[in-house]
Amino acid sequence: MDDFLAARLQMAFSLGFHIVFACIGMVMPFFMSVAHFYWLKTKKTVYKDVTKAWSKGVAIFFATGAVSGTVLSFELGLLWPTFMEHAGPIFGMPFSLEGTAFFIEAIALGFYMYGWDKLNVWFHWVTGVIVGISGLLSGILVVAANAWMNSPSGFDYLDGKYLNIDPIAAMFNDAWFSQALHMSLAAFVSTGFAVAGVHALMILRGRNVTFHSKAFKIAAAFGTVAACLQPISGDISAKDVAQRQPAKLAAMEAHFHTERNAALLLGGIPDTAGKKVNYAIKIPGLLSFMATGDFNKEVKGLDSIPKDEHPPVAVTHYAFQIMVGLGMLMVLIAILYFIAIFKKRQWLSSKWLLRLFIAATPIGFIALEAGWTVTEVGRQPWIIYGVMRTADAMTPMPGIVYSFYLFTAVYVSLAIIVTFLLYRQITMVGKLYDSSLKQTNS
Repeated sequence: MDDFLAARLQMAFSLGFHIVFACIGMVMPFFMSVAHFYWLKTKKTVYKDVTKAWSKGVAIFFATGAVSGTVLSFELGLLWPTFMEHAGPIFGMPFSLEGTAFFIEAIALGFYMYGWDKLNVWFHWVTGVIVGISGLLSGILVVAANAWMNSPSGFDYLDGKYLNIDPIAAMFNDAWFSQALHMSLAAFVSTGFAVAGVHALMILRGRNVTFHSKAFKIAAAFGTVAACLQPISGDISAKDVAQRQPAKLAAMEAHFHTERNAALLLGGIPDTAGKKVNYAIKIPGLLSFMATGDFNKEVKGLDSIPKDEHPPVAVTHYAFQIMVGLGMLMVLIAILYFIAIFKKRQWLSSKWLLRLFIAATPIGFIALEAGWTVTEVGRQPWIIYGVMRTADAMTPMPGIVYSFYLFTAVYVSLAIIVTFLLYRQITMVGKLYDSSLKQTNS
């Protein structure tokens, strides 16, 4: 393994772990706040217990997200110093604002965790809402920085120099809204389905059914609503990518030839040598419509892009297909759940519906990882699209491969620790609920 590949794999591995921790940390406070609101309005002990159980999960993911995010900050400077030297002054504002949001989140979480029976009940609830809002803002600000890499703006690039820097224009670049919307919804979808799946498993096993049923309904509501909104944001993102990054769109669809009435591909195995896709289902004109709003408009293929600027087609195409396929599967589950709520109430207590959510537990995060693969791999060979190549941004420091092995071990260890803590938390939930129930009855 050469140093360039090791540096890219280390960054990919770090992001792959951090994105899961960060998304759960962004979304879980909203679940927690809804349960807390129900407790304040109904005074039912079960909602208080759900709130306290989820708040401990929020604390776990806040800590792990902070650790993994700090590692990423160091990696940007150590692995990609040329990139940070030139890009730092331009897109540093969202990072600095993200730091502010992070501190607000930390302070609010401290108030929330230690404010039970000490603060005014509604002020205490508000601190939990602030945890969620500041966490979501942190995620949006980081995505704005990533969006700038896909749509660089806020500067003039002349003779290898970055001049007339405007950090506001850089932060609110052309890609920030579509990426922030898509990413925020993805966080709610993946976390909602994962949390609902865990509680569905506990219900199916007959463990503290009342507790887990309340928790399931809150998580499932967030996950299913977000899943149905996600295709809309996906359409917005696709049209945006078609305009700004035609090479990425071509790689996503394995679209080798520029043509009108371009077909949308479902599945398929790209043959880059033969410039074709085998075994794909083709829907004529749909790619043109999705990219431009017109079935007969031209969509650029890879043949119109210099060969040394082609993204890795196979990886990008497969990741895109996985993301879309799993996303539509979650939409289908969401539709069945809405039918159960509004038309077929008996389905809500059926085992098959619970099993569907259990099976869907990991797929939101698989789709999330696939989506980030499309975003990052589809931008290659650029680290700043059209301005700086990834190969030119890497550190000249030798021995990065050993750093990759070290950080891989750290992240695997962190994942094992988090899994253990969450498993212990889930198994302790029943004891917490039973204890509270006995106190209420006495």
